Amino acid sequence: MQLGYFTMPMHPPGSDITKTLHDDLDQIVFLDKLGFTEAWIGEHFTAEWENISAPDQFIAMALGRTENIILGTGVSCLPNHNPFVLAHRIAQLDHLAKGRFRWGVGSGGFPGDLDVFGYDPAGSEHRKMTAITLDTIIGLWRDPKPGLYETEWWRFTVPEIVEDYGQRFHIKPYQLPHPPIGVAGVSPNSETLRMAGERGFIPMSINTAPHTLIKGHWDAVMEGAGRNGSTADRSMWRIARDIYVADTNQQAREDAINGTLGRDWEGYFLKLLSRAKVLDHTKIDPDMPDSDVTLEYLLDNIWIVGTPDEVASKLRDIYDYVGGFGTLLAMGHEWDPKEKWEHSMELLANEVLPQLSDLD
Repeated sequence: MQLGYFTMPMHPPGSDITKTLHDDLDQIVFLDKLGFTEAWIGEHFTAEWENISAPDQFIAMALGRTENIILGTGVSCLPNHNPFVLAHRIAQLDHLAKGRFRWGVGSGGFPGDLDVFGYDPAGSEHRKMTAITLDTIIGLWRDPKPGLYETEWWRFTVPEIVEDYGQRFHIKPYQLPHPPIGVAGVSPNSETLRMAGERGFIPMSINTAPHTLIKGHWDAVMEGAGRNGSTADRSMWRIARDIYVADTNQQAREDAINGTLGRDWEGYFLKLLSRAKVLDHTKIDPDMPDSDVTLEYLLDNIWIVGTPDEVASKLRDIYDYVGGFGTLLAMGHEWDPKEKWEHSMELLANEVLPQLSDLD
């Protein structure tokens, strides 16, 4: 099992953007030294809690401060972008990374971001646009035919080739035909995860869903792979979890409930999921009332909290229950107090992961 990181990031409204950006960069540097294999960086325009709007810029700076960790967008929300422009930004970033880059893509789900560009959060228009934009960008990298490219959402022209002074669509990614592409899924019947299986993309299961729901994610991936006669590879599957490790179980539980993990769920996730009417995605029992989704419920059923031995046991149980996966993505939070969170990540890398070395 590999160990990675997924940061949205998480900072309460009113935070100093300059400080949080550099604090988040320091996290990536620290995790690189610990041997984390990858880190995915989120993108949001109007979510003040998730305050990185340009993950490609963040990644470009992180590349210069790290040595081995692979960095990825988590995700480029395609309804936010013109495909002609994004194709250039991602290809250029891939060259800067020289292979240390993965491209996470998605349709986005934050209501404010969808409002900016005129999408109905309750509709499917932004998902349709995402699929068309993704195919357009991959097509531009593969065979950028000159001419007009137009949909109801965007319009651009690839100019004719002029050999005299080198006019052409010329930039392709460093990794050909494109960087490894990752997509995230929520529901067990996720069409996004079916697409991952069908097209060989990296499937990622997000942190808000319990293991009972996540088990169905792999069924969707396999169904997608079956569409073209291929076989899905479990080593590509990423599962994201909120994780906190401490020297004693009591300390771990107290720090989780009363610290930034509890703050972020109580102040943000639970409110957002309730308003979006998807709180059911956190429930082990779909019939349980919303009022039962408390911090204590999350601590016992979704978060992975405890001593190194307890966390290793819980992760092994999830691995066995879902049938195996390749990479564990620890969720990013504000490291406050910094020393405790750094210790948690050290315990995860140095004491938890070795206990799972037999999981292949």
